[in-house]
Amino acid sequence: MKNYVIGLDYGTDSVRAVLIDVENGQELSSDVHWYQRWKNLEFCNASKNQFRQHPLDHIEGLENTIKNVVKNGNVNPSQIKAICIDTTGSSPIPVAENGTPLALVKGFETNPNAMMVLWKDHTSIQEANEINELAVNWGGKDYTKYEGGIYSSEWFWAKILHVIREDKAVKNAAFTWMEHCDLMTYLLIENKDLNSFKRSRCAAGHKAMWHEEWSGLPSEEFLSQLHPYLAQLRGNLYEETYTSDVVAGNLSREWATKLGLTTNTVIAVGTFDAHSGAVGAKIDEHTLVRVMGTSTCDIIVSSKEVIGSKTVRGICGQVDGSVIPGYVGLEAGQSAFGDVLAWFKEILSWPIDHLILNSSVLNEVQKNQLKEEIEDNFIKKLSEQAEKIPLSESIPTALDWINGRRSPDANQELKSAINNLSLGTKAPHIFKALVNAICFGSKKIVDRFEEEGVKINSVIGIGGVARKSPFIMQTLANVLNKPIKIAASDQAPALGAAVYAAVAAGIYADVIEASKRMGSDFEATYFPEKDKVAVYEKLMKSYDELSYFTENINQKSNVNELHI
Repeated sequence: MKNYVIGLDYGTDSVRAVLIDVENGQELSSDVHWYQRWKNLEFCNASKNQFRQHPLDHIEGLENTIKNVVKNGNVNPSQIKAICIDTTGSSPIPVAENGTPLALVKGFETNPNAMMVLWKDHTSIQEANEINELAVNWGGKDYTKYEGGIYSSEWFWAKILHVIREDKAVKNAAFTWMEHCDLMTYLLIENKDLNSFKRSRCAAGHKAMWHEEWSGLPSEEFLSQLHPYLAQLRGNLYEETYTSDVVAGNLSREWATKLGLTTNTVIAVGTFDAHSGAVGAKIDEHTLVRVMGTSTCDIIVSSKEVIGSKTVRGICGQVDGSVIPGYVGLEAGQSAFGDVLAWFKEILSWPIDHLILNSSVLNEVQKNQLKEEIEDNFIKKLSEQAEKIPLSESIPTALDWINGRRSPDANQELKSAINNLSLGTKAPHIFKALVNAICFGSKKIVDRFEEEGVKINSVIGIGGVARKSPFIMQTLANVLNKPIKIAASDQAPALGAAVYAAVAAGIYADVIEASKRMGSDFEATYFPEKDKVAVYEKLMKSYDELSYFTENINQKSNVNELHI
């Protein structure tokens, strides 16, 4: 009898489930659920970088996608041995004492502060600054040591600190907080004891400053200097953490009935999407896996013998077992990648949306047809025209900091900039400049790893941008001066989650063996074009100069704001 597993991947806009044959990684069925409340921009305020999601979007997505892959896969439910969930991160959610997400508790149903604080929410910049200031000046351990030395507003403690300062009702009602990957795992299992629930090593280590060196989370003494609530919260969190090859529990009777499965199905410990994506793409030592979507996560693993006690500056953490148990997982990334191009598309779309598509000259059928045609061709046409612009032609220089900078050296207060504009600058020129910018931002990450002694021999690209944009991938290969292999799977993070599930179910002995058998093949390789590499090196210098200028202006602006 064959065995199957399910990988569930929660992205920014949707959740995807895949039913996988553990023998060879074959995908029997897949399904996608788009978050309806999020699509309507409920609980969000982009003007102040507030991005929140209602857990009902996630719960509805879980039920719909798994039921559909089970039904469409046409396999015996008893053959589905395990489920593993990956999510974006850091995306924490307040939880009541009985384990219920606070947004599902009466009185909090529409309160944005009771929702999941999405990874891209940057409302807690000031709180992150306070954490960084305290970490180096309080006289005890520097708890940011394994977080690249800089704590980000995208992460666990900063977000919680911001919310509980802003909303006393949420502070008083939130018994504990859970990362998204932990909450969804917790909801599925039978055992509802919060104290014994197995939290994700990946989430805790990369975002909550958990580390073996200080036997867990930052001390109560440290946290209390930020806010007494955080010290109290620490006691309602966890001491131990677990890698995703470990069983968190069995599927509950309630969820087994809902999903058409059995309670023999095990649920693996949760993880983050980029880390499972790296596993789905067959990550190995000295291989950098770039998960490229709205943002990027850059994942590499190193043996403990090589990394030793060395810490890499300015990244998003290094954690034992966060990718492959037995290896140290290192994470970096860009706060915006595809989002940079999406922003430009939104700018150009304004007159279309507000003038053409509201015109009385066109009927509704024509408007819908036109909208679909524009959606299908917008980025494609810009890419075609941008690719035709010779590198010898004057192209603006842009920065990729449209949503701040994640790494190297997190600073979410930074803003983007464009220079070298002229009357000859057209939309394709700006688009090309933005593509260059996201690739130059990628180069800064690669350079930092290599400067810190982390060797990179090969690069693997996964995600929608990697598969759909040859222009961007060829530009990236030229900028990095490294070949880039593209994973063939549309669902590499979900596939990686399925790999973890197969190990948790005892079908494979370890993640490396399972990944080699079940991981994605590669559909293309982009090689550097030698005649263009040198040109991009010169353009990179312009990016560095604009970065230096903009960062200094930003710092002066922040100082002036403090004095006003």
